[in-house]
Amino acid sequence: MAVASQVVQASGAGDQNLFTSIYPTLSQQLPREPMEWRRSYGRAPKMIHLESNFVQFKEELLPKEGNKALLTFPFLHIYWTECCDTEVYKATVKDDLTKWQNVLKAHSSVDWLIVVVENDAKKRNKTNILPRTSIVDKIRNDFCNKQSDRCVVLSDPLKDSSRTQESWNAFLTKLRTLLLMSFTKNLGKFEDDMRTLREKRTEPGWSFCDYFMVQEELAFVFEMLQQFEDALVQYDELDALFSQYVVNFGAGDGANWLTFFCQPVKSWNGLILRKPIDMEKRGLIQRQEATLLDLRSYLFSRQCTLLLFLQRPWEVAQRALELLHGCVQELKLLEFCRDWVSVQPGALDCWVFLSCLEVLQRIEGCCDRAQIDSNIAHTVGLWSYATEKLKSLGYLCGLVSEQGPNSEDLNRTVDLLAGLGAERPETANTAQSPYKKLKEALSSVEAFEKHYLDLSHATIEMYTSIGRIRSAKFVGKDLAEFYMKKKSPQKAEIYLQGALKNYLAEGWALPITHTRKQLAECQKHLGQIENYLQTSSLLASDRHLTGNEREYFCREILSFASQQADSPGHKIVLPMHSFAQLRDLHFTPSNAVVHVGGVLSVEITVCSQMPVPVHAEQIAISVHFSIEKNNYRKTAEWLTKHKTANGIVSFPAETSPFPTSQNSLPALELCEMFERSPSDNSLHTTGIICKNVHVLLRKQESGASLEAPSGAALEAGAHVLKCTAVTLEPGPNAITFRTQAKEPGTYTLRQLCASVGPVWFVLPHIYPLVQYDVYSQEPQLHVEPLADSLLAGIPQKVKFTVTTGHYTVKNGDSLQLSNVEAMLILGHEENRAVIYSNMREKASDAALRVQSSDKVTSISLPAAPAYHMIEFELEVLSLPSAPATGGESTVLGMTEPHGKHKDTQKGGHCMATMDHKVSIDCPWSIYSTVISLTFSMPFRTTHSLLSSGTRKYVQVCVQNLSELDFQLSDSHLVDTGDSTDLRLIPLNTESEQRIHSRQAVFFVWELKWTQEPPPSLHCRFSVGFSPASEERLSVSLKPYTYEFQVDNFLADSEPLRHQASPQIPRFLKSFIEI
Repeated sequence: MAVASQVVQASGAGDQNLFTSIYPTLSQQLPREPMEWRRSYGRAPKMIHLESNFVQFKEELLPKEGNKALLTFPFLHIYWTECCDTEVYKATVKDDLTKWQNVLKAHSSVDWLIVVVENDAKKRNKTNILPRTSIVDKIRNDFCNKQSDRCVVLSDPLKDSSRTQESWNAFLTKLRTLLLMSFTKNLGKFEDDMRTLREKRTEPGWSFCDYFMVQEELAFVFEMLQQFEDALVQYDELDALFSQYVVNFGAGDGANWLTFFCQPVKSWNGLILRKPIDMEKRGLIQRQEATLLDLRSYLFSRQCTLLLFLQRPWEVAQRALELLHGCVQELKLLEFCRDWVSVQPGALDCWVFLSCLEVLQRIEGCCDRAQIDSNIAHTVGLWSYATEKLKSLGYLCGLVSEQGPNSEDLNRTVDLLAGLGAERPETANTAQSPYKKLKEALSSVEAFEKHYLDLSHATIEMYTSIGRIRSAKFVGKDLAEFYMKKKSPQKAEIYLQGALKNYLAEGWALPITHTRKQLAECQKHLGQIENYLQTSSLLASDRHLTGNEREYFCREILSFASQQADSPGHKIVLPMHSFAQLRDLHFTPSNAVVHVGGVLSVEITVCSQMPVPVHAEQIAISVHFSIEKNNYRKTAEWLTKHKTANGIVSFPAETSPFPTSQNSLPALELCEMFERSPSDNSLHTTGIICKNVHVLLRKQESGASLEAPSGAALEAGAHVLKCTAVTLEPGPNAITFRTQAKEPGTYTLRQLCASVGPVWFVLPHIYPLVQYDVYSQEPQLHVEPLADSLLAGIPQKVKFTVTTGHYTVKNGDSLQLSNVEAMLILGHEENRAVIYSNMREKASDAALRVQSSDKVTSISLPAAPAYHMIEFELEVLSLPSAPATGGESTVLGMTEPHGKHKDTQKGGHCMATMDHKVSIDCPWSIYSTVISLTFSMPFRTTHSLLSSGTRKYVQVCVQNLSELDFQLSDSHLVDTGDSTDLRLIPLNTESEQRIHSRQAVFFVWELKWTQEPPPSLHCRFSVGFSPASEERLSVSLKPYTYEFQVDNFLADSEPLRHQASPQIPRFLKSFIEI
């Protein structure tokens, strides 16, 4: 709990000589021991040291009914007596006590104490003295019937003994308790009365000034008791109450008493902070003659005094700034609403300027230089406000104009100085008092300039030292305006550039516009043509300006361009973003790929930022040409796969002409990169590429001005796309460029330029990256089956694709295919070839003529221009053959020179495959092209030898491994050996059999012989097959054959599970599994 000192007033009655003798000891001992002070409404208790101011008891000091004073009457009344004689007590003391208590009762005062002082010396001189307790008991019986504790005894107060010290301790404890109780009770009653008065504020006749005096009485009490925080709360409540009434008045809910503060302002001498209490202004408030400025000034002076007692000088600065801004707004509100307050122009500026300096000097008077320097953040606002008001006074009094003040300005200055009155005595001897500074600043142009520049530079330096750069630039902007008025644009430019740089970095739109207007005027006066044109282009596209203002700056650019057209000189290069913005780009063809000699169209959409149509002599796009090392990548196929489909490139729209943040950077754009070897297509390079590294690694110039000339150089090169005589209307404009590709490579669009006379608007980097490719392709032939796999034995379709590249196919050109014995190429009269452009657009079609001889098949190609494609389809047929095998066989028979057999795992079964290599002679090359076609045999065949007793059977299993269904017919098994007495009797049905995909069919023959059986059995199995679909085949198909050999078949045969009867087993007659 806080320990404080409280001074309480008490009255003394009775023996004054007695009190005078013990007063020194009493006043010394009373404040030594602290007491706990507990207040109502849950306020925190405090440990306090009580001090008391004792006055002689007088009836006129007692409070009367309705008296709101708290400081002028005593709280506790004490009667002192050392009477030890009964006769004296009855003759004089009792009557005196009775009168004393009657007076207290008449004034409803119940806080009293009777002190009986015992003196041993008097007891020795008196023989008829009653015991001490007899007098005390008598007094208690007469006056303290129910309050016996209100009568205390103090024994030999002037002696130095243990008994005396014990008596003093008991008395002081009692006195402290009664003093504290009386003070707390009276203080609580005063606060309740004050609240009651406050609650009556809505009643007619209520006076704020009367209430102000009552609550200030409470503040004075707390201040006297050194409770400065509680005293400050009282003034803060008065401040808030008055502010709320002013706000309500502005809303139409006015109070009658507020009219007392709406008198015309006749004095504006600023705040008075060097007096603890400004009695002059307090008297005005008490008499209800104060203006709003008087009330605010007095209220703040009291708050300032208490804050300085609390050692919070920096809060004084903060509150002062709020007060000054608030007073200005309140006076404007009262003047605007009722036109009651009359304020001379410039009066408030004088009052604010004087008040700012008064507060600053008051703070400097109670703080050392180190404290002031370390707390600039609290005081710089007052310096800035004083600078602003001095500038306003300078403009008002004609001290800023180039010609100086006129007679009207001088009269206005005299009136303002008259409102200051005479300088106050407390500052008369101060050399740099606020009064002297203002009077000197308004005395001449030179003096004003000196004071204004000193204040401005000091404010800028303080703002900069605490890191408030934006505020420093704002003051510098005002300083630049001052220099422009003084016809010194060279001094103004540096401040305007600094302010503009800061606003651009932080993204303040309206300050940017206003500063650019000032900068344009400055640059025009300095003759900085390039800078002025750049600023004008920015202002012409600024939508925060009116249409007339934008047109003015646009005409400035066009006027300069027309004047310089007849006398061409050096080009003036300006950034494009203020003139126009690139919105999107569209390639035709859409994949941005064109062959050598082809025509490419580039259409860009440019949004003009100018408010009027602008005729541009030329709009050009500079193009960078490059040839990649790995030219094999730049094929039509690769380019088609790696280009965008729609051919439209959109550019990010610039929503504002300034960055949103100083540290804002574009997002990282990454893409995959991999390179393959052209020989074997193996991967040999891979990585990640940053597409916008040139933007991310661009140096951020922190010191250079953002409004400096761009310095963008016009790229000079052989590759430029141009469009002349273009009129750009406000808003979007479509511009089309056309170019004929001449050299293969990659073309990157680097820079966009628009020329208006000698003025060139340049977009230095087109981003994101935009490229188109020109390729030169060799003719190619590509052959691929239309199905997933080719099946042997039945006609299969194969697609031929001829990419003409740079070759022009003429009438009579043909493809010469060398015939393969085991594969036929089938030609039909309905075969046609389709010709496509390189954009896959159908150009034409023509009949396809196929001629075959013993060794060569000739395919006549239709005429087609370069960089086109010819597509046609032909049927091929792989002929099955029958190689000899000794055991299980899954191989389709064919001769070795025409194909290679290999097993391919498919669906868990092995399919027999064969490769046919065909050599093709093309008209555009002296070398032959060799292609390979792989055929899969749809069937897998096995055989087995079965026995039933002495009878022998041959079983052949045919399994369909393909996805098609087939019809099997005409199954045969013949002995290819020389045996004449061996017969093969079929046990199969004669009808056709359907074999489904992934299913099998079994065939069985019985072996019979008349003589000795041969040592080995050589057999050929054949079966006719055709697709189960109803499509009619154009050629007849050869049967499927399977040859096998069985040695020692009598010993190797497998027995049947059931003993066979002499007759043919029934189940063998229909032994077919499907």
